[in-house]
Amino acid sequence: MPIFEYACQECDHQFEALVYGSQRAACPKCQSKKLAQQLSVFAVSAKSAASASSAVGACGSCGDPRGPGACSMPDLD
Repeated sequence: MPIFEYACQECDHQFEALVYGSQRAACPKCQSKKLAQQLSVFAVSAKSAASASSAVGACGSCGDPRGPGACSMPDLD
């Protein structure tokens, strides 16, 4: 059951909603179903955190997340 963020196109209310299966969310303020799905803040944070941690890259020989040279094995890259 994913949580989605919405902005109501009728009253501009922003909210989050749990959506089950094929259900459609409705604005809790005005009950409108004219909603614009928003980009989740969590999704943006997770993506930027993932790209920041992968900037160094894992060791090509053993996969050590500290990067090349972190282990005693020669780097294959």
